[in-house]
Amino acid sequence: MCGIVGYIGSKKVSPILIQGLTRLEYRGYDSAGIAVIEGNKIEVKKDKGRVNNLYSLDGIDDLKGTIGIAHTRWATHGKPSKENSHPHMDNDKIFAVVHNGIIENYNELREKLIEKGYEFISQTDTEVIPNLINYYYKEDNEKDNLKLLRAVKNTCMDLKGSFALEIISIREPDNMIVVRKDSPLVIGKGNGENYIASDIPAILSYTKDFYFLNDYEFAYLSRDNVKFYDTNLNEIKKITKSIEWDSKGAEKAGYEHFMLKEIYEQPKAIRETIGTRLNNSKICFDELNFTKEYLESVNKIYIVACGTAMHAGLVAKNMFEKLCKIQTEVDIASEFRYRDPLIDNKTLAIFISQSGETADTIAALKLAKSKGAKTIAISNVIGSSITREADNTIYTHAGPEIAVASTKAYTAQITILSLIALYCADILRRADIIKIEEIKQDLLKLPAKASKVLKNVEEIKKFAKRVYKEKDMFFLGRGVDYSASLEGSLKLKEISYIHSEGYASGELKHGPIALIDTGITVIATITDKALVEKSISNVQEVITRGAKILLITNQNLENKGFETIINIPEVATELSPVLSIIPLQLLAYYISKEKGLDVDKPRNLAKSVTVE
Repeated sequence: MCGIVGYIGSKKVSPILIQGLTRLEYRGYDSAGIAVIEGNKIEVKKDKGRVNNLYSLDGIDDLKGTIGIAHTRWATHGKPSKENSHPHMDNDKIFAVVHNGIIENYNELREKLIEKGYEFISQTDTEVIPNLINYYYKEDNEKDNLKLLRAVKNTCMDLKGSFALEIISIREPDNMIVVRKDSPLVIGKGNGENYIASDIPAILSYTKDFYFLNDYEFAYLSRDNVKFYDTNLNEIKKITKSIEWDSKGAEKAGYEHFMLKEIYEQPKAIRETIGTRLNNSKICFDELNFTKEYLESVNKIYIVACGTAMHAGLVAKNMFEKLCKIQTEVDIASEFRYRDPLIDNKTLAIFISQSGETADTIAALKLAKSKGAKTIAISNVIGSSITREADNTIYTHAGPEIAVASTKAYTAQITILSLIALYCADILRRADIIKIEEIKQDLLKLPAKASKVLKNVEEIKKFAKRVYKEKDMFFLGRGVDYSASLEGSLKLKEISYIHSEGYASGELKHGPIALIDTGITVIATITDKALVEKSISNVQEVITRGAKILLITNQNLENKGFETIINIPEVATELSPVLSIIPLQLLAYYISKEKGLDVDKPRNLAKSVTVE
């Protein structure tokens, strides 16, 4: 959830660090700070609040060092404060550390260090780390050049939990050490310089060549070199991977907010995710190479994810069951991993994470693998943690998504999941072939139809102005429209702070209708031809009780008495959430904007949830 940036080279480091932190603001944070090696000491500048506050700190403009580390903190242990902000130093001010993650045994380690005479000035779990390094460094009587690396390694072996660490020291002023476990970290290779970050967009403008660390791999950096070591401190070889994202993708490009830009990038994200996967009715997934024999042996599919990605999985469930005739369950990753799910070697498990670093989803994947399931990771980030754990990886091509509230990643995830379902359906031949071919052709038309939806925003803006002061809203839908309603409700919660709930329309009479009163806003989605009449009846029930209605539909419902209708293009029912979600995303955006809120960085939320 926090952000990490680091640099080692010949340039003045403080502007690079602050600029990198600015590009990581979407991850969510409450304080920020940097540490720079200045001659024979480490200068730390930090405070609670926004990254821009760093520019006003005394002496920050005078820093001339070319090696430094930086951090945006999201409070877990200790309230937001200057003392609790990162970087943290040891008692002797020899080592400085920034840390993403949670140290679960920090209380035990803290007590042991206090017994040895160490003192603590913060309430954080992180402060034990530089002091442990200090302890192991002093205890080491070896005279070789791996002394600092050994101290860091010994410290990491004591830590329980998750961490991504950057360490600098005045004992080795021309080096930096980084290491990770269950928390993201990448190293960008430059010319005579190296960049470190918890996420690629922070340093994408400097390099496109990245090293990706696995758990408990230690990187020992100098200005012109990076060496990698395992836990036995044996040197290991790693190669860089080139990331083709355009760094301008991490800029607003004239849009007022990243979220609005990313909503309008959805036609491109859908088109590029389809890419060459679907060509002349043939779907290609060479990386899967599934046989009919294997798919016929599969008796259950699990789709596991969190938040928006889980909602994309709900849409895909419908396709896998209809087209492949395989029982499919969608599970929340944080629940899945603790309920002892029924998994064996006949289970196919699909795990979705935009960032590829979602802690609960990665843990759920590891559990499924341990029980013999074949695993597929779907991610938007090349080389992310989840992609290195799964048996197979399939990438969406949404490009960098900066706004905390996910938009284009969701539609790209539905697109790739639909392609996988159609690919399996082609092999199994259990569903109507004509139906499968119709969905394929509609899939190819999605980018153009998404563009058409984006040209119809005036009614959404007007409706947002009418309802932005409300405290409660309800979203209704049946079938795949229910899945879209859940995601629309989540978008509204995330960025407008309005309480909202998504309900299956048929559940109205089983409790929620008691909450409907005069003036309550209800957003209904109706796109499934087979369910139109039943859905209309449900909406009429709330109109009768005085609700204001916004209807999203691809059916001809102009003469049915609905006050505000947003028409979207007709498409195969299985794919309709890709289009119906766009007005709901825009509604949430314009309501948040009317309220004057921080659309891209909503309170209490982070882009990548890298801790449980």
